[in-house]
Amino acid sequence: NTRRIVGTYGYMSPEYAMYGHFSMKSDVYSFGVLVLEIISGKKNSSVYQMDGSSGNLVTYTWRLWNNGSPLDLADPSFQDRYETNEITRCIHIALLCVQEEAEDRPTMSAIVQMLTTSSIAL
Repeated sequence: NTRRIVGTYGYMSPEYAMYGHFSMKSDVYSFGVLVLEIISGKKNSSVYQMDGSSGNLVTYTWRLWNNGSPLDLADPSFQDRYETNEITRCIHIALLCVQEEAEDRPTMSAIVQMLTTSSIAL
């Protein structure tokens, strides 16, 4: 626990930003945000509109995922030059990383396995 919170809010895990609780799972959250930014070409600090409500990139991605349209997140500059299975898998892994509760997030070693072994079920 810490009383002095430092960092960029868009990348901080909820438990660190609100309560100063930092753990390895805080870094997992930040990693997930970075993966979403890479896939989308967008910043988490921006506001995105969908279905009449707004939110950051993490919220926007969750809405796309729940609506069954996660590929809408992909950066338009990709021009559909990607494997849909791979980009969907990366979005899924990123969403596992940005779970609200720290204990629901995977470890970094599990993430490495997920990213390097496509046969691992998510």
